[in-house]
Amino acid sequence: MTLPDASPEDLVKPVRKPTKKFHVVAALMSVLAGVFFVGWALQLWHGMTVTGLSDWGSGFGITWGLYIGAFIWWVGIAHGGILVSAAVRLLKLKKYEPVARIAELTTIAALGMAGLMIVVHLGRPDRVVWSVIMNYTQTVHTSPLAWDMTVITMYFVLTATYLALTIRRDVVYLKANDLLPDLPGLNQVYGVLTVGYKEEENPVVDRMAWWLALAIIVLAPLLLHGGVIPWLFALLASMPGWYGGLTGPQFLAAALTSAMGGIVITAYIFRQVYDWDNVIQEEVIYGLGWWMGLFALIFTWLQLHKLITGSHSPPNDVGAMVSTVLQTPLYWAAMLMIILPLAYVAFQHFRIIDYSMKGTAVAGFVIIVGVLLEKTLFVVEGLQYPATRLYEGVPGSYFPSWIEIASILGTGAMVVLFFMMISKVLPIVELESLEDGPFSHESHDEEVSD
Repeated sequence: MTLPDASPEDLVKPVRKPTKKFHVVAALMSVLAGVFFVGWALQLWHGMTVTGLSDWGSGFGITWGLYIGAFIWWVGIAHGGILVSAAVRLLKLKKYEPVARIAELTTIAALGMAGLMIVVHLGRPDRVVWSVIMNYTQTVHTSPLAWDMTVITMYFVLTATYLALTIRRDVVYLKANDLLPDLPGLNQVYGVLTVGYKEEENPVVDRMAWWLALAIIVLAPLLLHGGVIPWLFALLASMPGWYGGLTGPQFLAAALTSAMGGIVITAYIFRQVYDWDNVIQEEVIYGLGWWMGLFALIFTWLQLHKLITGSHSPPNDVGAMVSTVLQTPLYWAAMLMIILPLAYVAFQHFRIIDYSMKGTAVAGFVIIVGVLLEKTLFVVEGLQYPATRLYEGVPGSYFPSWIEIASILGTGAMVVLFFMMISKVLPIVELESLEDGPFSHESHDEEVSD
């Protein structure tokens, strides 16, 4: 979908001087991020004992909890975000062009938070260097951590390259027309982004971006949330709560569901704050909500498969685990937080209730919180019911400490700050989405024909 009523000036509205509300929100997010860093500092000073985590076995505790649940959650949002952007470019989904760059930025931010969750969970940041990087040739064969960091790094590089390629010409055009800030520090950033730029490179960049999009579409289900991340759980036969062929599809469906929810929220906020009625149009929010509901339906269906096969004449270990899940109120709360938004979107789609963009954004928020809870329970419940128990009385109970909870609030706040800051220096909607813009499809087609 091109934007006939929008102009380059509309797309750089966020770049204007920050308002009082902007400063208030930035201050609040900074406080939340600060609480997280204070908690992390206490953890570094006193050790992991300040959390609710403990060694499995004689420690009578859970080794993985909210940190790893949040890691899975952030990776899922990142995975779904880059898939949205890649699909827009690869399949020429012009309707969603206005949110393609938002999806790319969501991926960059979420991957950063996923990597941070790994570092925080290690207890000591230097272990990333000594345990993974310095011994990578050995750890890559045996360590889930090494694989996590490998796929995160690979997708970060792919996404950053993809974003840098598509943003160069936008920055050149906007700077030439005095539509971006003229500040010494920012000028250096713009200079790095556009180094060596020539107008003749645009068709080449389009082809490179297309091939990168194809690589992302192919590799994402294989190597990220549809492959490596769930395989680290699904291949452990000693953990009946994790083992099985449905883990990968469940992770993929959850990733796409939460990513759609995150993009809906971000797109709706920018539309409201900057009066982008002509940039992010109502049908875009509606379409994203519809896809969010579809992926939520797939995730719910896979959950139903897991519960039915785990409760009808299962092996003892599987039966104990599934029975506990079915009796856990938090699990049902998480599932309701996924099913109710799904029903809400479906009722809108079939015109049973009136459509509401605000309601769709709220549904997106509820659904991503539900996915976070479900993934954390997946980690914890999987640890609590191993097939072989080395110690009687294992496991103990687990409830996340305030430091772990602060990590969720803090990383979420940092993502908000990331979008607030990046929107002040770079266009978060591509100029190509403009109907009569300098890089629109029509203009490009005319250049090619000439």
